[in-house]
Amino acid sequence: MALWFIVTGTAWKWILNPGLGIEHLVQQWGFATFEFGWLVDPDMAIYCVVIAGIWQSAGFVMALFLAGLRGIDDSIIKAAQVDGASLPRIYWRILIPTLRPVFFSTLMVVSHLAIKSFDLVMALTAGGPGFATDMPATFMYTMAFSRGQIGLGAASATIMLATVAAIVVPYLYSGIAGGK
Repeated sequence: MALWFIVTGTAWKWILNPGLGIEHLVQQWGFATFEFGWLVDPDMAIYCVVIAGIWQSAGFVMALFLAGLRGIDDSIIKAAQVDGASLPRIYWRILIPTLRPVFFSTLMVVSHLAIKSFDLVMALTAGGPGFATDMPATFMYTMAFSRGQIGLGAASATIMLATVAAIVVPYLYSGIAGGK
């Protein structure tokens, strides 16, 4: 999460660009028929955005889970082992339920980032090819600022806000965020 999504999008655009990145490199190694045109293929372009987004957020998610795992008291696990609990049972009955707040927090952060993914999409594909990677945020930007349809852009932004609120507000009231 130390890099901005615009930087991640630009770097992945270079890597996935058929003329500069992986395809060009493999062809230079002697595989002249190798093709890797995911970025320009309408059916595969969304996967490029997903891969870049996962790469961007993976370290943050790992840090959250590491912090959650370090917060579990070792004596609970040792007591379960003394009682004869197997490793799968320790995971299913102790570790995973203890990490439930981390799961929910991660889900909230990642879903919020997915809904408002504007800079990554604009840097990587600009919503294209065609409308293959058009997201709510890019739709809102295009309608409001490129096409001059301010009302449609504002309506789209309101729907995005309602979607984020529908995800975040129940989470805040559930008690998981408050530590209850």
